[in-house]
Amino acid sequence: MRRRLLFGLLFCTLISAGLFSQQVADTTYNPLIIRTEYPEGKGPVVAIDEGHNNFHTADGRYLPFARLLRSDGYVVTGYSGKFRMSKLKEFKLLVVANALNKINVVNWYLPTPSAFTDREIETVRKWVENGGSLFLIADHMPFGGAAAGLAAAFGFRFTNGFAIDTTTQGQAFFYRKYGSLLPSPLTNGRNSNETISKAVTFTGQAFQIPEEARNVLRFDERYFLYEPDTTWIFDASTKKTPINSWSQGAYMRYGKGRVVMSGEAAMFTAQLGGPSQTRMGMNSDFAEENYKFLLNIIHWLDERIRE
Repeated sequence: MRRRLLFGLLFCTLISAGLFSQQVADTTYNPLIIRTEYPEGKGPVVAIDEGHNNFHTADGRYLPFARLLRSDGYVVTGYSGKFRMSKLKEFKLLVVANALNKINVVNWYLPTPSAFTDREIETVRKWVENGGSLFLIADHMPFGGAAAGLAAAFGFRFTNGFAIDTTTQGQAFFYRKYGSLLPSPLTNGRNSNETISKAVTFTGQAFQIPEEARNVLRFDERYFLYEPDTTWIFDASTKKTPINSWSQGAYMRYGKGRVVMSGEAAMFTAQLGGPSQTRMGMNSDFAEENYKFLLNIIHWLDERIRE
């Protein structure tokens, strides 16, 4: 069994690493929004971070993310440079997706230092405390390690590994009917048309949440966290930790503001990967409700959904 598992992880490694290195935005993805929140261009400004060596940006791999929000009436822009209070005050929502320290832009192995300075982390914390809304997305290694300091400022413990279903070693499926997708404003939406029964993620990290936070995507006993020294390289010495009841998605009020944490990034975009242009993310046939989940998250951060 151990040998088969390691072989399966190696096979998953080769496939996923190949697709990961060739991911491009699917510019044809355009789901129907039955009830837009704002008229076109009249909603709050959403800033997507691009100042921290981000793997996902508004004009790059997160273009489908940005286009979906724009279709809902939001104004989406990139945020360049370091986080400063004077600049953050211009925005209602800040999205930080897969930031990296400059030493890990090419080298995806340990160490994985913070993508943010201590001063930036404290600035973002105070901005949220004063009423800002943060959507922090950090994928598997090295992204989880790079964002761990920022997550910790709000009491979340990000990890720097891979959350893997040891029975399938594929995508993670969270279902309402099985208790892994939990009822919440983020999964219920504004009405029954926006309620989701399933969310799908594409191999990310797992994290632990503070008492005051609420779990939304909950792992069960099938999942383990693998923490390799190098991204996508697993062997018999790789640290393995059970993560039953840990989270891959959670939310919380913080002071006057709100935070949503996600341990996986591809679920909120639409990508084409590899020579065969494999669909990955919201455009996948089996992740048809992910776009509703994203809109629900943004609506909650924007205080359009109230508990």
